[in-house]
Amino acid sequence: MLKSMSISEDHLISLITSSTTKPHLRQIHAVLLRTSLIKNSDIFHHFLSRLALSLVPRDINYSRRVFSQRTNPTLSHCNTMIRAFSLSETPSQGFLLFRSLRRKAFPPSNPLSSSFALKCCIKSRDLTGGLQIHGKIFRDGFLSDSLLLTTLMDFYSTFENSTDACKVFDEIPERDTVCYNVLMSCFLRNKRTRDVLYHFDNMIKNGSVNKPDGVTCLLALQACASLGALDFGKQVHAFIDENGLGGALNLSNTLVSMYSRCGDMDKAYEVFREMRERNVVSWTAMISGLAMNGFGREAIEAFEEMLKCGISPEEQTLTGLLSACSHSGLVEEGMMFFERLKSGEFNKMKPNLHHYGCVVDLLGRARLLEKAYSLVESMEMKPDSTIWRTLLGACRVQGNVELGERVISRLIELKAEEAGDYVLLLNTYSSAGRWEKVTELRSLMKEKRIHTKPGCSAIEVEQGRVHEFIVDDVSHPRKEEIYKMLEEINQQLKIAGYVAETASELHNIESEEEKGRALTYHSEKLAIAFGILVTPPGTTIRVTKNLRTCVDCHNFAKFVSRVYDRVVIVRDRSRFHHFKDGLCSCNEFW
Repeated sequence: MLKSMSISEDHLISLITSSTTKPHLRQIHAVLLRTSLIKNSDIFHHFLSRLALSLVPRDINYSRRVFSQRTNPTLSHCNTMIRAFSLSETPSQGFLLFRSLRRKAFPPSNPLSSSFALKCCIKSRDLTGGLQIHGKIFRDGFLSDSLLLTTLMDFYSTFENSTDACKVFDEIPERDTVCYNVLMSCFLRNKRTRDVLYHFDNMIKNGSVNKPDGVTCLLALQACASLGALDFGKQVHAFIDENGLGGALNLSNTLVSMYSRCGDMDKAYEVFREMRERNVVSWTAMISGLAMNGFGREAIEAFEEMLKCGISPEEQTLTGLLSACSHSGLVEEGMMFFERLKSGEFNKMKPNLHHYGCVVDLLGRARLLEKAYSLVESMEMKPDSTIWRTLLGACRVQGNVELGERVISRLIELKAEEAGDYVLLLNTYSSAGRWEKVTELRSLMKEKRIHTKPGCSAIEVEQGRVHEFIVDDVSHPRKEEIYKMLEEINQQLKIAGYVAETASELHNIESEEEKGRALTYHSEKLAIAFGILVTPPGTTIRVTKNLRTCVDCHNFAKFVSRVYDRVVIVRDRSRFHHFKDGLCSCNEFW
């Protein structure tokens, strides 16, 4: 009899674990209630786990009702339910369950309880709850549990608190690859991209211990893309190929994006061409890469080829396509694609704010400012701050003071004005010679305590080392050599006909000579001078800048490319400029 009952229970557990539909589980639930086997702790655990964690789609309300009928739930039952809440749309209920267990003097929770409760706080963005759990982890003596501490790192990472995430990382006794991945993800969220490369490099040097996996490589490639660290990106690519990770579609897509964002479209296309399969993300990465590097017509060709392959575009694909038209001055083509989008030709998709922003940018760059303004006014949706900011940039290019002031007033209405917006308006006033307005605006900015973001340029040299510069930078250990090299470069460029574009200077300086001197030590000029100083002749110089490059620095780079016979690639906030033989890929359309 007992043997028969044991077999029956095993068979029932097998039925539970193989069930995939709610009707089937409901039938099993009825059997459990009718036979009173629902009281069996092991069977109840299997049933609750299947219902709460494996059923697709999950039914958290049904799971909660089943759990509430258990008068004496075990810790495993409670952990299952807390975990279920962490995966649901009501994660805060999981934290409340965890807290109630603690208050009822329930059998001491284990590390899994705290881990699942932390995941609830991560999903519900409950900072206070997570901090309380951290305190309980300390009091319960769980600081030696590596998995739990990794989840705690992820919690701090979610709130972009890299300092506390690093402290937790230092406390983990046995670090695995997942632990490093969470830390690197936290660094990316906090824009500590160089720390990502540092830890990836350390993992490689450690050999078989904590060896990078596909996720690690994805994070490292994203960091390289952000920094423009092409050489380091190539090292990551080599590691991917050497360790048999190259077949992963997401890694291949990220490689295309990384090479594109580092200005090496030949390599991006090579990776794209060799992919065994391509999805819409692959094509979007390629189209967007061509767009930001100024290859507008090639981006259009890639889009048409994608359609021929039967792949339907997504919203981001159209953003990349319209951006390509914008960066290459293809006004007719851009407006044609925009009209096709408005007609619903692409999966019945309608233009979103990003699409409108691209078209406003297209018209603004083409000096069709009134048409751009009319488009914004006629939008079916309310323009956001990005749309107005794009229009403000066009006002700066054309020196349209009146419209620029109106745009700023719109941004103030949205309570979305930023320091960069006032800088654009300053540019607009200075280009129009309205120095009284410049003075007035500077006073207003000082009164409002609006601080502008300093321009910062980065250059990668010496096997992946990234050097950063700001205007008038004196922090670099080789500053004396850099300034001496920049002085020599300026002398050579003047002989070749370079004259400083003093309209780029935003201060009311009467002497043209003084204006030119004020422009001499912009961050990208220092980065280019450093590149010429430390690299052999003929080496391509790649600079990444956080702001839009000014007209004078643009001219400077053109002359450097011709006088020093160097390819100079500058990635600013919006696009790439490929300088070669005194010409730029943007064709002065930027």
